[in-house]
Amino acid sequence: MKFLEIKNLSKHFPIKRGFLRRSRETVQAVRDVSFEVDAGESYGLVGESGSGKTTLARTILRLIDPTAGDIYLNGTNLARLDQRELQRLRKDMQMIFQDPHSSLNPRKTIIKSVGEPLVIHEGQRGRVLRDRVLQLLEIVGLKKEHMYRFPHELSGGQKQRVGIARALALNPKMLVLDEPTSALDVSVQAQTLNFLEELQEKMSLTYLFISHNLSVIRYVCDRVAVMYLGRIVEEGHVDEIFESPIHPYTKALLSAVPLPQAQQPDNIILLEGDIPSPLHIPPGCCFHTRCNEKIGAVCEQVEPEPACLSDSHRVLCHLFKSPPSRAQRA
Repeated sequence: MKFLEIKNLSKHFPIKRGFLRRSRETVQAVRDVSFEVDAGESYGLVGESGSGKTTLARTILRLIDPTAGDIYLNGTNLARLDQRELQRLRKDMQMIFQDPHSSLNPRKTIIKSVGEPLVIHEGQRGRVLRDRVLQLLEIVGLKKEHMYRFPHELSGGQKQRVGIARALALNPKMLVLDEPTSALDVSVQAQTLNFLEELQEKMSLTYLFISHNLSVIRYVCDRVAVMYLGRIVEEGHVDEIFESPIHPYTKALLSAVPLPQAQQPDNIILLEGDIPSPLHIPPGCCFHTRCNEKIGAVCEQVEPEPACLSDSHRVLCHLFKSPPSRAQRA
């Protein structure tokens, strides 16, 4: 069952300059992205900083409005809803932010931060609200004594658990996790990942998981999409991507993952230069400026079409084409 369907989603930010504040240039943060996520699945997004992962996630949740494309959540197109209609669906989709400290209001106690969505959406007050907040904190492994503390009185792991408790307050169906372990110590990261897996199984949650850490993605996710400069350049099951990467960018990312051994392999692929600015997208294949497998002018001038190598594996590269259909073979 397709729980989330993204079709040709784009998000552009106009840059306005001058006295009249006219739009002169456009930052193309997300460009023509399409993918599907099944109910109860963990879908990963990976890529360098600046590849558009967080902007894509915020656009899917309608925290920012899309420039073009459709966002179907359980068959409802979020991209076509006004703010009043959208608020009714906010319960079903929640986000856990990258920095657990800055995502909490330093002037509010934990009970107020976790209880805020319950006050806004369900009008809970008094003892009912306190009991529900305590229940949520216990779910994430915190105690009653934490309810009346301020964020600066908690450790990084505890603050992240508060963020998870707040996201669970309205019994969502989908969680978007933006680098949920990047600000945590390694020992706390392992505890948080194990907890998120248990939570998903217990509450039948769907995860959209964003991370730079490829080891985390392999541990948590069922399928993964690799983003580069606002586009998905490769997508497939985790085992396919990690064991048989096809796109040159995916190969470079995986070769950079350190192995738990003293002697590292010699075939590490080093990417030259930085990811180009989304303000000035290179013509042709967006990766050709850093690619060590490009095949000449076609990569520099012609934008590649997505190639479906199997039912689950697709890639955006001139080196690969979709196998012919039965009708074409006939």
